[in-house]
Amino acid sequence: MIEYDGHVHSPFCPHGTKDTFEDYIKQAVKLGCKGMTFTEHAPLPPSFDDPVPDKDSAMDLSDLNHYITELQNLKEKYKNELDIRIGLEVDYIEAYEEETRLFLNEVGPVLDDAILSVHFLKINDRYTCLDYSPGMFNEAITASGSLEAVYDRYFSTVLSSIKADLGSYKPNRIGHITLVKKFQKRFPASFPCLQKVLPILTEVKKHSMTLDVNGAGFIKPLCGESYPSSDVLRKAAEMKIPCVYGSDSHSYKQLGSGYVKLKDQVPLTPPAVYPE
Repeated sequence: MIEYDGHVHSPFCPHGTKDTFEDYIKQAVKLGCKGMTFTEHAPLPPSFDDPVPDKDSAMDLSDLNHYITELQNLKEKYKNELDIRIGLEVDYIEAYEEETRLFLNEVGPVLDDAILSVHFLKINDRYTCLDYSPGMFNEAITASGSLEAVYDRYFSTVLSSIKADLGSYKPNRIGHITLVKKFQKRFPASFPCLQKVLPILTEVKKHSMTLDVNGAGFIKPLCGESYPSSDVLRKAAEMKIPCVYGSDSHSYKQLGSGYVKLKDQVPLTPPAVYPE
């Protein structure tokens, strides 16, 4: 039984499936889930140019109100069966903090929950999508000079996301902090990663934030582990950092991904209520 899934996508995801909200909800109830947060990719800052070929990394701004309205109706419809929370997965993008803050100030009052994630890295004055494809990841390695330089750039950007002033509606949960390992079977690291992640855990603890414990990596053929990885989870548990399970589902069939493997590694709790 999954107590809570705090990272679920929706039919509003341009690079996901067209599974309906109710497909996800009914599957969650079937799995014995008590609650879930829909965390669709928030619209990107208006002046940011999505670097992926199909420009489909996030929900379009014109769809945001429809997304929220549909979930408000479903919260009421299923209130006796499932704790449904309206959320977003917000991208932290270096140099776009002000646009992100303004967006959060607008949408924050109607959200129940949110995640702050890093997908985009600025390398040599150009942005790349870290997890789009092995090919794009390889281009990032070439541009950075080494695999380790990409890891360092990613972890420094995650650290910046924690420290950034994004206003009073800044998400309190940091998303999949070892996403940089998504293609590790093709690009294996010859250097230890835990020491690189420790400053992130320290800063999460300092700011009383929580971690997204993401099961999606288990079903990614070139990854094979959770985000964060087990060594990082052990350290997070030792530091008593609250951890929220998320399947990162882009299809209702992916709900519960990795949960069985994760529930014995670190205490998993439902997300806290988003700031009012």
